[in-house]
Amino acid sequence: MTSELDPTAGTLGSGRVLRLVATREIVLRLRSRAYRVTTALFVAGIAATVLVLHAVGGSSSAKTVALTAADGRQAGAIVAAGRSLDVEVRIRTVTDATAGDQAVLDGDADAFAQLTASGSFRVAVKNDLGDGLTSVLTVAARQAALEGRIAALGGDPATVGRAIQSAGVDVATLRPQKEHHGSRLLLGLLAGGLIYISLISFGPLVAQGVIEEKSSRVVELLLAVVRPWQLMAGKVAGIGVVALAQLALTGVVGVGLGLATGQLGMPAGLAVGSVALALLWFLLGFTMYALLFASAGALVSRQEEATGVTMPIMVMLVIPYVVGISVLPASPDSGLVLILAMIPLFAPILMPMLIGIGGVAVWQVLVALALTVALIVALVWLAGRVYGNAVKRSGTRVALRDALRAA
Repeated sequence: MTSELDPTAGTLGSGRVLRLVATREIVLRLRSRAYRVTTALFVAGIAATVLVLHAVGGSSSAKTVALTAADGRQAGAIVAAGRSLDVEVRIRTVTDATAGDQAVLDGDADAFAQLTASGSFRVAVKNDLGDGLTSVLTVAARQAALEGRIAALGGDPATVGRAIQSAGVDVATLRPQKEHHGSRLLLGLLAGGLIYISLISFGPLVAQGVIEEKSSRVVELLLAVVRPWQLMAGKVAGIGVVALAQLALTGVVGVGLGLATGQLGMPAGLAVGSVALALLWFLLGFTMYALLFASAGALVSRQEEATGVTMPIMVMLVIPYVVGISVLPASPDSGLVLILAMIPLFAPILMPMLIGIGGVAVWQVLVALALTVALIVALVWLAGRVYGNAVKRSGTRVALRDALRAA
């Protein structure tokens, strides 16, 4: 059977040639056991992260206070006091004091509170009440004592209570700061981190594939029927597809679990939009770095020499990731990160982080996109020239200046 890349088939269009080369790379990578294992690890890792955060967050905040039905009217005051002190309090109603003490011993309640004749609370705990719950019950007890005193003087405690609740502080912020929710910060850092891991994993695969074909002389057979730029573009596209599929699956699982557990704490549309933009930035970043890795791989003929030509590219990947995870958690509005995110080589990692936490304006994203696309256009010509002039030369390492010269 005649191959579709048969020399006699020279009339094949560029689009069909690109599809054939890309399909070859996709099939090769999907058959790889390493790809299947890393995909499973990615998905399991993001799922475990979301579930662990949900378990830890869900088990640490709420406090349960047991009350008898006779003291049920104090439930609202206790919950309101907890809200004012940023302590989540849940009320559990019990039949009598014995049942309240037993609920504490069984771990069904953190405390059992009974209002005494003097207006104070008698509180039963298993070991320790804790500072947070102590403050809540103290505020509630004072409120109960105040209401009792008002009633004794012939006043209406409800009227006084409404007057007290309506009083407050009107704050005028002269220099407002953006509020970065913890879940948004987590989403941004995870998006940038996953993009970094994907780029640093799949980018070098492009260089390795070029070197393998060059050292085994397979590239000479392929270039007999396709042009160098078609072979390079097809390889980049094929590996990019499998990398995107892995990242998209991880993102869908992570966001799905985050929304289902309430861990993200944001509207579904916002979360999905952040993931979609992160995938767009990954595509741009992979295209940009894959072109660099492909041209770097064409300069050498042995895998042992790959580190020397790819190390500068790897460094350019590490810098934005380290800056992002070290600066953004403490300073989400960092001007340094914003400036670096506008640089095309750094934007694919830093910009998704800023988008995730809501720390960047739309015009800044558009400028970064425009600069990145402009660099990709330049790299298509530059990397294609280096690849085309160097990939056929075997033996010693090809100098970059020689690869840039016309063949």
